[in-house]
Amino acid sequence: MFNLNELLRPNIRDLVPYSSARDEFKGEASVYLDANENSLGSPLLKWYNRYPDPLQMAVKEKLTNIKGVTPEHIFLGNGSDECIDVLIRAFCEPGMDNILIVPPTYGMYEVSAHINNVQIKKVPLTPDFQLDLPAMEEAVDDFTKIIFLCSPNNPTGNSLHRGAVEALLNNYFGLVVVDEAYINFSRQRSFLADLQDYPNLVVLQTLSKAWGLAALRVGMAFGSKEIIDVMNKVKPPYNINQASQELVLKALDEVEQVNEMIRVLVEERGRLERELPSLAIVQKVYPSDANFLLVKVRDAKKIYQYLLDKGIVVRDRSSVVLCADCLRITVGTEKENSELIEALKQYQ
Repeated sequence: MFNLNELLRPNIRDLVPYSSARDEFKGEASVYLDANENSLGSPLLKWYNRYPDPLQMAVKEKLTNIKGVTPEHIFLGNGSDECIDVLIRAFCEPGMDNILIVPPTYGMYEVSAHINNVQIKKVPLTPDFQLDLPAMEEAVDDFTKIIFLCSPNNPTGNSLHRGAVEALLNNYFGLVVVDEAYINFSRQRSFLADLQDYPNLVVLQTLSKAWGLAALRVGMAFGSKEIIDVMNKVKPPYNINQASQELVLKALDEVEQVNEMIRVLVEERGRLERELPSLAIVQKVYPSDANFLLVKVRDAKKIYQYLLDKGIVVRDRSSVVLCADCLRITVGTEKENSELIEALKQYQ
């Protein structure tokens, strides 16, 4: 049975978090003399001399209307990378515990584990990029605190079979983190609706992809109130700056515009899926639920360099397990995609 206190590192369980001035006073006042801010203002807009809301409540309340998840179940990080790091720091004892990843997958799970001196267990996906549940069961031990899954997966683009993820949630009693950075481009149902059924589930999403706010660095983690409370205890006090919070609040009013951008990108993805296989150098275009395609070509390194010389930057993934001779190609604008196709047609 899942037990949060047994899963937590003892020092994190007993941690008394830093209490900032904005944690101790909530509400509005006419005179603020509690946080050692510059009372005269700033050289920019005057209100940037004040610390931001450390729990970003206005943003979380607006996200509630979009995601259907109440603020106490939402953590906001300086990008999803901070969410990943906070989870590993909170739950994995350095030099003792481990995480399990399923390559090929997003690289920051491994990087964050290395930074925190946490062992990494790897169980490669099957040749069709799905979970190898028997191998995962064999790899998990008493020190496996977190399993990281990316669905739709980066760099392969496919969604993991829901039944396999549910089997993990039902039979493994550590944290199962489902990273849904690309969920907006997929027809698959998000795991957000399953949070109430699985106390060990954490769902990651981001405003960097479909919402087009990569420069603002705002990632989201959704989980039980108990898990979110732990993450808030561990994070830096003011991890999302005031400018980002203000811009995110404006962007979250533009749901219709974002939905239209998603529609256009999915349409362009379909165009690339239709046109790329007709090129002689293309061996396979893998099915994608994301805003990119994994494309197997005849000589990935040479074609990558050729495109670079043409001013077109893609990602060479040929050194990644199960991705030999593969390029990862982000879906661009109609013009950018046409330039890519024309360049590949001209490749000798």
